[in-house]
Amino acid sequence: MTKIALVTGANKGIGYETVRGLGAHGYTVLLAARSAERGEAAAAALRKEGHRVDFVQLDVTDPASVAAAAARLEAEHGHLDVLVNNAGIARYDGSALPSEATLATLREVYETNVFGVVTVTNALLPLLRRADRGRIVNVSSDLGSIGLALDPGSPFYAMAYLA
Repeated sequence: MTKIALVTGANKGIGYETVRGLGAHGYTVLLAARSAERGEAAAAALRKEGHRVDFVQLDVTDPASVAAAAARLEAEHGHLDVLVNNAGIARYDGSALPSEATLATLREVYETNVFGVVTVTNALLPLLRRADRGRIVNVSSDLGSIGLALDPGSPFYAMAYLA
């Protein structure tokens, strides 16, 4: 059975390189991104390198988009071996002090970085359960480091208490 992976936020950066790495290990990878233009371009570039990569439009903050991606995956592959929750954003107000954070900014960050992960994972769990050994990988950022967040010399120190 072909091994299938889906990587969110994969049209650039860590997500893109994760798709490349999974492709190098023989996976068929669904490169998921909000932007169809950027996602298609990224998938095409990786296909030119010889990887089995398909683009799927997926906005982790849009339940209809997530449901459509899950339905496509179900119809085309019937299972999912690896889900990489990579999509994420970094936003802050002012100088990133908690006292300067607006609810609108916090909501935007949580919609993507927290609720998006739950939405995508829940939608794809039935397909992961059909795999021999389904795996979920949640990518974090430097803000996920307790050591960096609590180090007064770290650039993340001021943002440590936003979460």
